[in-house]
Amino acid sequence: MAEWFSNLEFLSKMYWLVAIIGSLIFSIVMIMAFTGGDADDIGDLDSDIDADGAGFQFISFKNLVGFFTIFGWSGIACIDAGLSTPLTIIVSVICGLLMMVIMASLFYFISKLSDSGTLNYKNALDAVGEVYLTIGAERSKMGKVTVSVQGTMRELDALTDALTELKSGTIIKVVDVTSNGILIVDQTRKPIEPSKHIKDPLLSNATQKKISK
Repeated sequence: MAEWFSNLEFLSKMYWLVAIIGSLIFSIVMIMAFTGGDADDIGDLDSDIDADGAGFQFISFKNLVGFFTIFGWSGIACIDAGLSTPLTIIVSVICGLLMMVIMASLFYFISKLSDSGTLNYKNALDAVGEVYLTIGAERSKMGKVTVSVQGTMRELDALTDALTELKSGTIIKVVDVTSNGILIVDQTRKPIEPSKHIKDPLLSNATQKKISK
């Protein structure tokens, strides 16, 4: 093995080293990313490297590892195919960049899927619910309310600017949401559905009025 490696040209040695080291790190990164093992450390490193800081991350640790891995293997393939050195470098760089785009897109959509299940408190605005735990007047005491957010009934922390406390069972409406996810509510009335009157053309108007009462 050592003799085979020593007989390689400089460019081939460089591509083999990059491919092998990159593949090892790439395997570790992928295992950690999809199993959760020390994934937070990778995420922190990605945030430090990422120029945008959020959203679609093109330049990140994981993407750079993917770049060098594909860069190495595509370079080896080009050398085996007998391509010239300039063309080999161009092709391997393009393949590495394509891998970065694929990986950035993959992790972007994975993050979007995971975020879609999280609660966005802004979706609670204008929602009508009920006080679960008494809320102190003028934000003096935090309570809890039960409201429907994103199609699910939830018990959330709430404050009020009302001059009187909102006791358990009070019907409320969410008027604002603080930056840390606390609902600001005010007393309101529960929406009342319009009454349905029974109409029958065979009955007299007086009879229909009695039935509707």
